[in-house]
Amino acid sequence: MSNPNRDFMFERDIETLSRSALVELQLERLQWTLKRAYKNVPHYRRAFDAAAIKPEQLKSLSDFKHFPFTVKTDLRDNYPFKMFASAMDEMCRLHASSGTTGKPTVVGYTRGDIDRWAGLMARSMAAAGARPGNIVHNAYGYGLFTGGLGAHYGAEKLGCVVVPVSGGGTERQVMLMKDFAADILCSTPSYALNIVEVAAQQGIDIASLPVRRGIFGAEPWSEAMRAELDWQLGIKSVDIYGLSEIMGPGVACECDTERRGLHGWEDHFLFEIIDPETLEPLPMGETGELVITTLTKEAMPMVRYRTRDITRLSDEPCSCGRSHVRILRVTGRDDDMLIIRGVNVYPSQIESVLVAIDGLSPHYQIVLKNDGPLDAMTVEVEVAPDAPSADDELVTKAGEIRHHIKSIIGVTCAVTARRTGEIPRSEGKAVRVRDLRN
Repeated sequence: MSNPNRDFMFERDIETLSRSALVELQLERLQWTLKRAYKNVPHYRRAFDAAAIKPEQLKSLSDFKHFPFTVKTDLRDNYPFKMFASAMDEMCRLHASSGTTGKPTVVGYTRGDIDRWAGLMARSMAAAGARPGNIVHNAYGYGLFTGGLGAHYGAEKLGCVVVPVSGGGTERQVMLMKDFAADILCSTPSYALNIVEVAAQQGIDIASLPVRRGIFGAEPWSEAMRAELDWQLGIKSVDIYGLSEIMGPGVACECDTERRGLHGWEDHFLFEIIDPETLEPLPMGETGELVITTLTKEAMPMVRYRTRDITRLSDEPCSCGRSHVRILRVTGRDDDMLIIRGVNVYPSQIESVLVAIDGLSPHYQIVLKNDGPLDAMTVEVEVAPDAPSADDELVTKAGEIRHHIKSIIGVTCAVTARRTGEIPRSEGKAVRVRDLRN
């Protein structure tokens, strides 16, 4: 356990900078980033020239709106290394996405990038409530996925003791959490629920274990899911945000003081909200698509990267004292939005409805199929272990859920209620949507 007499705050001097000092720092670092990208990355040289803009024309942050966006297809079109601004002999790490929808997106890091990433993850974990000497049970996947190693390096830099268990082997995860008395659990929120379920099957009350914080990310999750995790695990669940194209986890993180939005680390990233249709910047507080620019990345600078995540920014003061803007909870991705019989639906909306219904487990899937010229949606849910599960009772439960979805979201869909264990479990990112459309 950490020394209770040590009031540890990681990098609080930079986290509490005044707005004017932050803007000055961002402008200096943004000018450096644009010059580096233009000089060393042919894609950015072509994109800037096509927009008739040069790095030297950036005199203030308000000028930045004239620079072009970067999208994921740009990374795939320049696969594998053409987006790098550093030579290979300056690199020390490569990560990549799974590439399930095409070629993977490849990201690279210099030694300086890795050190900065570790520092930002340490800062994030400290904000979430981790302290030196804490035992961190790291169930994020290790490998090409950035989650496992990102959390690992950050926890070690903070002075924590890391259990690098990775994903899978859930029975063993429960045993190690119990025997090693972990203070912090790092995983996707869906896998944390899987751990809860397996612990219950083993007769272990996981809420009675020493774990007191959960640092969850890598997939969207709702406030209702947070309440479920807090209750089931007996912890404070904290949201962490990141994406491989930008760095990995640690781009932003909630503090455990308020848990009302993720503090975005503005000394390393510039955050914008744009209208995804017009691509015009939106004012503070408006909901739109999050766009991120790296300010200190050497190997692979990202200029105005469209994350496709739908959220909004807030500059309201936080009682923790951090001055950086907050990214409010991501409600979905604009490329994940479903249009079902003329109604726009995000999977996170479905989750919010399901978690609020008694007698259901937190496991579900949305199945999409063709229904003539239209799309049809079936929501497959699973009843809780102690809930009635006779055939007629499952039919009744499905009807209740169908009514709730229609009345709250306004979309008509089919619902299938299944018995405990019949929905596939996740050992990493949950597969919430199965698209069976042609």
